[in-house]
Amino acid sequence: MPADIGVIGGSGFYSLLDDAEEIHLTTPYGPPSDVVTVGRIGDRSVAFIPRHGRDHRFPPHLIPYRANLWALRSLGVRQVLAPSAVGSLRHEYGPGTIVVPDQLVDRTSGRVQTYYDQTGAVHVAFADPYCPSGRAVAVATACGNDWETVDGGTLVVIEGPRFSTRAESRWFAANGWSIVGMTGFPESILARELALCYTSLSLVTDHDAGVETGEGVTHDEVLRFFADNVARMRTLVSAAVRSLPTERTCPCGSALDGIKLPFDLP
Repeated sequence: MPADIGVIGGSGFYSLLDDAEEIHLTTPYGPPSDVVTVGRIGDRSVAFIPRHGRDHRFPPHLIPYRANLWALRSLGVRQVLAPSAVGSLRHEYGPGTIVVPDQLVDRTSGRVQTYYDQTGAVHVAFADPYCPSGRAVAVATACGNDWETVDGGTLVVIEGPRFSTRAESRWFAANGWSIVGMTGFPESILARELALCYTSLSLVTDHDAGVETGEGVTHDEVLRFFADNVARMRTLVSAAVRSLPTERTCPCGSALDGIKLPFDLP
């Protein structure tokens, strides 16, 4: 079952799809996080991958990012929506806010972040890491569904699985960055290296450690808040899928133009 839109998210998104079918895939980079579920939202064909696996067995630094994005492209996906939980680095972005970032800072270490690591240098432009068309749809959809929505901002991606120290959090905020998460990279650059559109829909679940006084964010707090809002997130993602353009006119599809690739893409 070919799909043209991919969703990478949590286990609460399984009920997103109609007429769903599970597909077991392998890739040159191993299997994806779990079986891929392909189904429909309205008249759009959608493939869903649980980022951490169904049983949440993959911590952020061990997610098979390359396999996940390769699997989606091999099914025909060209546009990816990526909902995730993030911490806020700003007082005004409270829990429940949807941030649709337009910039990214990578503070991870040791994660493989390219498909072109053994076959010569391939330099892909990444100045603007997110799809402008996807971002516009996400912002309009979130606003239309009465979410408190922030259009733009910088997502800083940390290695995890630990949360930030209070000093790190204050440093991130002092740099003007907006939100902090653990999975937005290398997911985004791998999507770009496959000429996919990639859009982040970031749900603020907490204020990060340096923003508010107290004991800081906890694992249970994040999971509980996201679980309480997963139904609304499903509604948001479903509406965004229906609104994505059927023809791509953004720069993402031409990201590899003029570059001699060392292997054929699916």
